[in-house]
Amino acid sequence: YNEYKSYLSFSMFQSRSEYDRGVNVFSPEGRIFQVEYAIEAIKLGSTAVGIQTKDGVCLAVERRITSPLMIPSSIEKIVEIDEHIGCAMSGLIADSRILIDHARVEAQTHWFTYNEKMSVESVTQSVSNLALSFGEYDKKSMSRPFGVAILMAGVDENGESVLLHMDPSGTYLKYGAKAIGAGSEGAQTTLEEQYHKSMTLDEGVKLCLSVLKQVMEEKISSTNIEVGICRKREGDAPGKFHLINKDDIDNLLKNL
Repeated sequence: YNEYKSYLSFSMFQSRSEYDRGVNVFSPEGRIFQVEYAIEAIKLGSTAVGIQTKDGVCLAVERRITSPLMIPSSIEKIVEIDEHIGCAMSGLIADSRILIDHARVEAQTHWFTYNEKMSVESVTQSVSNLALSFGEYDKKSMSRPFGVAILMAGVDENGESVLLHMDPSGTYLKYGAKAIGAGSEGAQTTLEEQYHKSMTLDEGVKLCLSVLKQVMEEKISSTNIEVGICRKREGDAPGKFHLINKDDIDNLLKNL
């Protein structure tokens, strides 16, 4: 029995080592190990939180400052895709730049061609298509899965606020609230307990910050976090995605 058990464990190890090298090969259990490893890489990244509310969306991300000589403003974890869409990322940030550049080009091409803003879901789908093209013999494609997860947030032209999460497998889903990165498990539990669909955007921003405060190893401050929001309306005009400045973040943190 012991010999049979050791043979089984050896054969399982052997099968994994054979199948985890190829990005285009399924294992006998129906798994693509390289994609699973890429998803595990996200858990090493900094924590990012996104919340969709009735009057807009907000994103908040931890900045990991590893040296006092580092300039915090040079760490970009939240970026604008279009006037009405922003994106937060966790994982290998170098990989995310390829996806973000692709999303920006797609959004501008759509506007130029159809004279209308591209929907948040359509932008996410175009990024998903690129994320799925790994392993293809093409200059534009990566030879491995992208090691980054993305939270895409924005407000569509019909006034609907949208939050989508995409992982390295290319799968994307809509969420009311979502956390990714190293502290995602604890953060997601808190979001499930405290999030409700009727909350305002200001309440959503406060919840984002309180969740980050719980899961971050360093003391939270306006220097080591980034916050971005997009309101449905700003006066009579449609809201635009923008980052909150340091002074406003300091005021929000004082009221936590």
